[in-house]
Amino acid sequence: MPVYHALGKRPAKRHTIFEKPNGGFYYEQLFGTEGFHGMASLLYHAHRPTEVKAVNEVIDVAPKIAFQKSLFMRKLIGFDIAPVDDFLNSRTPLLVNHDVHIGVAAPRKSMVEYFYKNASADELLFIHKGSGKLRTLLGTIEFKYGDYLVIPRGMIYQIHFDSTDNRLFYVESFSPIVTPKRYRNEFGQMLEHSPYCERDIILPVDLETHDERGDFLIKIKKQHNLYHYTYATHPFDVVGWDGYNYPWGFSIHNFEPITGRLHQPPPVHQTFEGHNFVVCSFCPRLYDYHPRSIPAPYNHSNIDSDEVIYYVDGDFMSRNDIAQGQLTLHPGGIPHGPHPGAMERSIGKTKTDELAVMVDTFQPLMVTEAAMKIDDGKYFKSWLEH
Repeated sequence: MPVYHALGKRPAKRHTIFEKPNGGFYYEQLFGTEGFHGMASLLYHAHRPTEVKAVNEVIDVAPKIAFQKSLFMRKLIGFDIAPVDDFLNSRTPLLVNHDVHIGVAAPRKSMVEYFYKNASADELLFIHKGSGKLRTLLGTIEFKYGDYLVIPRGMIYQIHFDSTDNRLFYVESFSPIVTPKRYRNEFGQMLEHSPYCERDIILPVDLETHDERGDFLIKIKKQHNLYHYTYATHPFDVVGWDGYNYPWGFSIHNFEPITGRLHQPPPVHQTFEGHNFVVCSFCPRLYDYHPRSIPAPYNHSNIDSDEVIYYVDGDFMSRNDIAQGQLTLHPGGIPHGPHPGAMERSIGKTKTDELAVMVDTFQPLMVTEAAMKIDDGKYFKSWLEH
């Protein structure tokens, strides 16, 4: 997120001596992406962040692919994914390609026995059910229903939930997840036409500093393997930091929909972007106000992208028989549009209360074995007239 932020103590100049009050030095770390070109922060640790005591178990966590190529429209029943105690074990990739992994999770317990770092991908977590705290080495973010959490690659974190009933939709991106370029000026400031602005961003607060030695387990995901590293110092030992690379949040309820006299195309709902994909938010909004408008979307040909929609809440006006926690896949190459009767039902309506998250990818998605277990198997027939 291109907003300067800082917490804790820092020296007046970067790359200079930073002495501890009782003797010794704090250790500087440049935490950046895309080499030395992308967004970065400067961290100051109580201990060297490099003290590895052991590298133990390595687990293959690559998604198991059922179909590398598929031209079927699918409906996946996301809430059929059974709850699992462990946060990482609960994460279930459903649709994947070389740019993104899209999945759901239903963790029952907080992360207390280990810390986690994704060294390959930025993570976008959407909180469908549950609340709690995202604890990171750069501060804490409280989250609740409807929040997006953006966690840059390399960020060490734990998630603490307030209850056992939690449902998440997530995207792992192998490129940085950023705000859309067309919403920003050349200085990075959000423009007036943007559907959200810097005031809506949830910044990390309450920097934790644990000056502790011991055995600290960090599970690190890299190239579809999960490595178990034991470090000699607590990973949350940062006394201060500043910069542009840090975890941040945004509530879908703060997205301000763009409306018009006639139906607006999906790009007006765009919220985030990465290499070869975008994320959009469908939120409660007024319908089109031309006297002869058709509020339901027109049929359109998905030629260049695969479309995934995760249904969160409300009555999704263009679909029949859709419920909370379900996902639909409309693959590139075939047209899709409103279900039978949806166009007619929309005429004369003045607003919608739908809430959904859409991911459009510009490379085809592969379908995992886990996805096939929750596929209803008949969605592609749902446009037939009865």
